[in-house]
Amino acid sequence: MIFTLRDAIDILIVAYVIYRVIDSIQGTRATTLVKGLAVIFASSVVARALSLRTVSWLLDQTTTIVLVALPVVFYPELRRGLEQIGRGQLFTWLGSRGQEQENLELAQIVQAVVRLSAKKTGALVVLERQTGLHEFVETGVKLDALVSTELLMNIFEPNSPLHDGAIIISMGRISSAASVLPLTDSNLAGLGTRHRAAVGMSEQTDAVIIVVSEETGTISLAVGGRLRRYLTEARLKEQLSYYWQRGGAE
Repeated sequence: MIFTLRDAIDILIVAYVIYRVIDSIQGTRATTLVKGLAVIFASSVVARALSLRTVSWLLDQTTTIVLVALPVVFYPELRRGLEQIGRGQLFTWLGSRGQEQENLELAQIVQAVVRLSAKKTGALVVLERQTGLHEFVETGVKLDALVSTELLMNIFEPNSPLHDGAIIISMGRISSAASVLPLTDSNLAGLGTRHRAAVGMSEQTDAVIIVVSEETGTISLAVGGRLRRYLTEARLKEQLSYYWQRGGAE
């Protein structure tokens, strides 16, 4: 059998699609579930090889149940994937945003936060990293807008219908506003709902969350379940550069 150029193209297309699927679930809850499925399938192969009929039957039943449940469990991920295909984003290359664009976005965010702080306008901004935040985007109003200082400030204006809740920024876009975040169970004496939501979100995901207190104007940053308070403009920019742009570890 002769290996032709058509075969090579066929293999490359399949490899690329598999790569995009793996990349799309990387860092999300789907990753853990896929690992669980891999363990079940590997155990099934071993059980068959050792002729463990009862174990094989049990694993077969478990596999059937899991396969039936997959569409329900992976509904957000499947929906997001279909939306990307519908928008023609399946074959867009990752990392298309350059360093210059990322720096511009960071500058816009920092400027908006500093201005909101000066006005003592409460704000809650979530910056997505590796863990997908689609389920939290769904709780708010979808925007899909460019990041700009003016838009961020207008959203958090007290009389704005979107000022309550959080803004979620993903891949250089404001994905949603007025999103609901999980509250932490930690004891944060003297701090309100925004700070509890920021810490709660940072406990459940690897996102970086910025909080502006409407009472004092204090700027805080939540990462990995920890809250850093009383940040200056320079310190905020430094922290965002480390955690958000470069993906620094806690």
